[in-house]
Amino acid sequence: MKSLLVDAKTLVVKVGSSLVTNNGEGLDQIALAAWASQIAQLVKNGKQVVMVSSGAIAEGMQRLGWKKRPTAVNELQAAAAVGQMGLVQMYESCFTQHGLHTAQVLLTHDDLADRKRYLNARSTLLTLLSLKVIPIINENDTVVTDEIKFGDNDTLGSLVANLIEADALVILTDQHGLYSADPRKDKHAQFIQQAIAGAPELEMMAGGAGSSVGTGGMLTKILAAKRASRSGAHTVIASGREANVLVRLAQGELIGTHLHATQMKTAARKQWLADHLQLRGKLTLDNGAIKVLKQDGKSLLPIGVTAVEGNFERGEVVSCCDSSGLEIARGLVNYSSGETARILKKPSSEIEKILGYVDEASLIHRDNLILI
Repeated sequence: MKSLLVDAKTLVVKVGSSLVTNNGEGLDQIALAAWASQIAQLVKNGKQVVMVSSGAIAEGMQRLGWKKRPTAVNELQAAAAVGQMGLVQMYESCFTQHGLHTAQVLLTHDDLADRKRYLNARSTLLTLLSLKVIPIINENDTVVTDEIKFGDNDTLGSLVANLIEADALVILTDQHGLYSADPRKDKHAQFIQQAIAGAPELEMMAGGAGSSVGTGGMLTKILAAKRASRSGAHTVIASGREANVLVRLAQGELIGTHLHATQMKTAARKQWLADHLQLRGKLTLDNGAIKVLKQDGKSLLPIGVTAVEGNFERGEVVSCCDSSGLEIARGLVNYSSGETARILKKPSSEIEKILGYVDEASLIHRDNLILI
């Protein structure tokens, strides 16, 4: 068996606080430089990489001279604000050594739940990747109140993998991977090299679904892998202290635990759009647009839309129907209902003249559109 990263083109790499800050002692420049070097090699080999990095609060505590992690939300937020400065400065410095730029992206779960912000975040990240810029993503701890908790960036990593439809999520931790029990407490713990992401027995092994405390932080990683698998992303959980771990994984070595996604990308995307999002409006398409969508797999342009119903905003889900009302497709729309009404039946070249700006040439991009 070969590593799941061999054929993966787009990766999300999540690194935890203990690795980034050398167990809370301050930013570990050697570790960050090593990951930058490895990611630079992956980019050189044609892969796209997004980093999700913890460490802002721990670094802020170090800078502020706090020995004990505070419990007050305002103090945690202050530490995050101070620490984020050092975190991004060091990442930029390390990646610059390899001729790569980085970009700071701070997200909350609300950003990925709101469809307009979801689309904006997705477009930004995909644009950065096309420019070979390395996005450094962290939870926006300065403004959130209930997401500051251990293991949350595992969840954020999986959400980012869903967001950009990554091929794989790599969770780098201070352990070699997953075990059947905590190896620090149980000498009979068995190492798990491969399993199916989302398998119920994994959650039971880690303390059961819904448990707030997993074995050595195992549960958050198992749940992250389950979430990432919904969009077809495999997950690898490995030690961030393993020498050249990312490059070796990409070359095929079976390092750490590999959790396979059984859901195909297209199927997962279709399920997400078709079953889990509430429709906000309806577009009526002409026969030419229907043919383009069905046979050519192209984006929906405003010129092929004859009518619009409902009240929706950019990023919300609308139904695409023929003249009889039969649903043909649905997708995330790039313009509000009011804007759509103004540009329907018009070529994309006239969008800027009509609206005063142009966001996308398409009304629904093919990546955000699913045939029903």
